[in-house]
Amino acid sequence: MNIFKAMKPERVYISAKTIPWVSLASEGITVALLDFDNTLGPDHSTEPTEFSFECVREIQDAGIRCCLVSNAKSGRSAGIAKALDIPCVTYARKPEPVGVYRALELMDAKRDEAVMVGDQIFTDVIAGNLAGVRTFMVEKLYPKEIWYVALKRLPEKIVRLIGRF
Repeated sequence: MNIFKAMKPERVYISAKTIPWVSLASEGITVALLDFDNTLGPDHSTEPTEFSFECVREIQDAGIRCCLVSNAKSGRSAGIAKALDIPCVTYARKPEPVGVYRALELMDAKRDEAVMVGDQIFTDVIAGNLAGVRTFMVEKLYPKEIWYVALKRLPEKIVRLIGRF
């Protein structure tokens, strides 16, 4: 897969709550692989928000199982996943696909049954695309981000302009 194709998500949504989960379930999606930081909750938060719980509940109500796939340290991401009562893959090493592969194995799911959802092209989207799962990008939830993530937003903006998404 060329790098430009790897950077383009299948779809872009305002948030995880605007994704048509019921329709995806009818298309055979059984697993949602979810980033946390600025996808389900504030960047570098140590606990989920009400929005996080609502998203997971909506996905599960559609009949889709959730798994957190996070580059965060295991203690933080595992604590968030435990609070949300969903499985978790920590140190996912996104944009490498290894964390997505581990999540698929953990969830006993095939690639065509999963969707990776996240707010960053250079981590979530590339990891999902390289792993061969569907990828949905969501807009970041909060303006405040750690400095090294904020640095990636300008190149992401350029990629989005060129790729028209």
